[in-house]
Amino acid sequence: MSDIFREIEDELRRDNLLKLWQRFGKYIIAVVVVALVVAGGVAAWLSHRHAMRQAEGTRYSNALLLLRTGKEAEAQKAFAALAQDGGGYGVLAAFEHAELLAKSGDRKGAVAAYDRLAGDSGVGPDLRQLAVLLSVMHALPGGDPQAAIARLKPMTGSGDPWRFSALDLTAAAELQAGNRSGALKIYRQLADDAATPQGLRARAAEMAAALKS
Repeated sequence: MSDIFREIEDELRRDNLLKLWQRFGKYIIAVVVVALVVAGGVAAWLSHRHAMRQAEGTRYSNALLLLRTGKEAEAQKAFAALAQDGGGYGVLAAFEHAELLAKSGDRKGAVAAYDRLAGDSGVGPDLRQLAVLLSVMHALPGGDPQAAIARLKPMTGSGDPWRFSALDLTAAAELQAGNRSGALKIYRQLADDAATPQGLRARAAEMAAALKS
């Protein structure tokens, strides 16, 4: 008797499923199709992104090769073009391009390039700070030392990754501004801090000794 009830239940279940399919089948198919299209689109996008990164990496390597073989003008153009495209390699290329501008004697161009990197929200904060440091370094000779000190101040706090370099440049700016005692204080601070990188610490000690005499 229980077998008969089970068969009836199975038939009802199949009948209900058939009715549900007849009513909602087209919507289910549409959802599946959309899901497949989206999945295919995501896969295509990821593949395209990977190919783009490979292409950017190749362009960056080729620009570096031009630089290593002494073709600086060509390398500068290659880095500039890659920098325009943005992305990880674009940021690296922008730094290379700025440095080549400085090396060629175009200090204003280099400062402007570093300032663009420093103001680009798409660049990581540590790299933006590095761009500020390099901008100040190239602008300081003949530039406004007080402006340099103000730009560097946010990086001189404890725990900042660029603290020691920022303090070193701040001391140089203080000297340029004629503040000998202010520069001496910073050089002593760097020389006495065991966390200061060894080369910078030794140079700071030499500068402190020279300023004290």
